[in-house]
Amino acid sequence: MRGEKVMRLLVHWIISAISLLIVAWIFPKIWFDHVSTAFLAAIVLGLINTFIRPVLQFLALPITFLTVGIFALVINAAMLELSSHIVPGFHVEGFGNAFFGSIALWIISGILHAFLVDKKV
Repeated sequence: MRGEKVMRLLVHWIISAISLLIVAWIFPKIWFDHVSTAFLAAIVLGLINTFIRPVLQFLALPITFLTVGIFALVINAAMLELSSHIVPGFHVEGFGNAFFGSIALWIISGILHAFLVDKKV
């Protein structure tokens, strides 16, 4: 049981890193100095999305409601940009690139998870 959870976590981590690399390939203003940096960025982004993003989403709930959910995209972009400031060798040039990069990251990650992750819970 524990081995399965560790394996699922590793698969999610690898998918996140690959998704980040694909986004960096699509957007020239998002890049990594080394491929290995994407794996560190995936960990940092995962931790940020686990601990900081829910707090920001809660605080921004009124604005998110007024914008019919669009402000959630701004929060996602801020999380991507924050992770680029934390991880040396991961670069996101400008908020616009972070905004569209986070949308692409969401789509790519979702597609990869749909095809590669076993649906058993």
